[in-house]
Parts: sequence; structure tokens; C-alpha cells
Amino acid sequence: MDSLELKYTEEHEWIVIDAAGVGLVGISQHAADSLGDVVFVDLPQVGDNLEQFGKLGEIESVKAFSELFSPVSGSVVEVNDSLSDAPDLINENPYESGWMVKILLSDLSELDKLMSASEYETFVSESETH
Repeated sequence: MDSLELKYTEEHEWIVIDAAGVGLVGISQHAADSLGDVVFVDLPQVGDNLEQFGKLGEIESVKAFSELFSPVSGSVVEVNDSLSDAPDLINENPYESGWMVKILLSDLSELDKLMSASEYETFVSESETH
């Protein structure tokens, strides 16, 4: 996956949009590394409607428990069921096998509220120095 196509939230979720307007969503490598070994993830159901920056689910690692937030508004069209049995896929490859949900976007203009890959890198490096 080309990281330049990804858009990010300040809560470290990412999204990439396909030609049909469906977004693939997960957490960034930075978030996966910060969490440590993921042991549990609670995700929405297919058909659930999500609001931009609203709660998407929860993730638990050996070090922390955190809420997940949706980068966009829309309807969940697919959930990565592999994560219920193998949540460590999130640590192994958060951009490929560790993706979380697919969302049919209700408003493509919401992508303008997200950070590009370079903006996200700057955001992460600035937050680590504070």
C-alpha cells in the first residue's frame, strides 16, 4: 500500500479510499508500536453507521486500553474478522493484514479534515518532542 495515499487522524487511525468510495481503516504503525502487543480488539458490526471522529471501537494491549475513532462518517461494509482470533496482526502489519474495517463513506469532503502522510509524520515527531 502506498503510504502517500493514506490519510490520518490525530488519534492515529488511517484510511485509504478505493475507486468505489470505500475506505479501508486501521491504526498507524506508530500507534501499534506505542500500544505494544495487542491482545483484544472490539470493532463495529457490518451495517453500523459511524460519525467522523466518533467511536469506532476499542483496542487493548498488554500496556494500554484505548478507544478507536472513525476517520470518516459512513456505513461499515466489512469487518476484519481475523482480528478476533489474531489481534496481533495489528502489530505485525497494521496497513495490510491488520486493517480493521471498511466503511462506505457518506461524505468524501470529510477527507479534507484528515492529515496527509507527510503532515502525519510531522504531527508524530512534534508530539514526541513535547
